[in-house]
Amino acid sequence: MDLSVIIVSHSTNVLTSDCIISVIKNTKGIKYEIIVIDNASNDGSITMLKRYKSKIANFSLILNKKNFGFGKANNQGMKNAKGRYLLLLNSDTKINSNVLGEMISWMDKNSDIGISSCALLNISGSYQGTGGYFPTLPRVFSWMILQDIPFMDKIIKPFHPMKEKSGFKNEKFYRIEKELDWLTGAFLLIKREVYEEVGGFDEDYFMYTEETDLCYRAKMAQWKIYYNPKWSIVHLGGASGTKELAVLKEFEGVKLFYKKHFPLWQYPILRLIIKLGSLGRAILFGLLEGRDSAKIYLKAFYYA
Repeated sequence: MDLSVIIVSHSTNVLTSDCIISVIKNTKGIKYEIIVIDNASNDGSITMLKRYKSKIANFSLILNKKNFGFGKANNQGMKNAKGRYLLLLNSDTKINSNVLGEMISWMDKNSDIGISSCALLNISGSYQGTGGYFPTLPRVFSWMILQDIPFMDKIIKPFHPMKEKSGFKNEKFYRIEKELDWLTGAFLLIKREVYEEVGGFDEDYFMYTEETDLCYRAKMAQWKIYYNPKWSIVHLGGASGTKELAVLKEFEGVKLFYKKHFPLWQYPILRLIIKLGSLGRAILFGLLEGRDSAKIYLKAFYYA
């Protein structure tokens, strides 16, 4: 088995079905399996997935009785995978060409690359942020407070290179292939040797930043983390969560990452940076977007 495609589903019935069909329709030249882990969907997804299981060869289905989150569910899939490569693929993605077959061939030729990703595109064809650099204190400070200043990324390597709400969006960063520190979990192609050496996701993370943690452990084991926009897929984004969940869980994930991998004296400084940044965003986005955005960042300030 060349590839195990692992898809976590949570109440994304139509999107999950479209994702599965896109994999089957466009993947050529490799032997692969599809493993879907459903996190207690309540929208008819389970009936749909059972139908696929009865009709598609090499299709496995794991049904969870509650929502275990992104990391734990993917771990269930990786544990049951048979492929030389493991692909963690979001249910809200769509593959439009033989990305998987071609990337497997490319990875086979680059033995030092342990984890890779292609470009993630919006429906419009514009680029999404797909990874960055590990969140050191200067990078978190830049991310929370200085990120809208042009050319700041040339001084401090960015935790999140893409600035979605800034005039200095920096989309061109993702048009060029490069080695990065971490990649987004929406499309994560992992060599089996990496999984066997460093394990899967740390299940202390419910959602967000678990991919940063995994890539950190892989990089500490001397594997390269590589982004190659020669290939691309469409990623809708946000299908299984809300803006509030994304903000709070990412801040929570960064704090957990620090507890696990950085000296203890840095943790209070990190919290202070997140508090200052959250307060600033509450004021700024409250003015630009309204009360709901302000409430999200005030909640982040409180919990930081």
